[in-house]
Amino acid sequence: QVQLVESGGGLVQPGGSLRLSCAASGFSFSTYWMIWVRQAPGKGLEWVSAIDSGGGMTYYADSVKGRFTIFRDNAKSMLYLQMNSLKPEDTAVYYCAREIGQGAMDYWGKGTLVTVSS
Repeated sequence: QVQLVESGGGLVQPGGSLRLSCAASGFSFSTYWMIWVRQAPGKGLEWVSAIDSGGGMTYYADSVKGRFTIFRDNAKSMLYLQMNSLKPEDTAVYYCAREIGQGAMDYWGKGTLVTVSS
């Protein structure tokens, strides 16, 4: 069955960095676009970033552009999100998800919590 397991979250000070990982299994990872979404406390789901199946095309929300980098290792079925210059407003649970077209997701993981605070 499809499984997505995020890791790498934690507490970081403003201006710091974190790298999130997502281990995928149960499907042909290299044939799917993947996305990161997040949900801040008390708020709705926010799309963060997307990457095409080959890793050559990446897209970012304006709120993270220039600070976050999405990349993937298809040989290892891994998705990553490098987050630099973190801000308190980046505090959220981050989820990786399988994209099935037009931004729709059909599977996502349990999420990993990122807290940006001094």
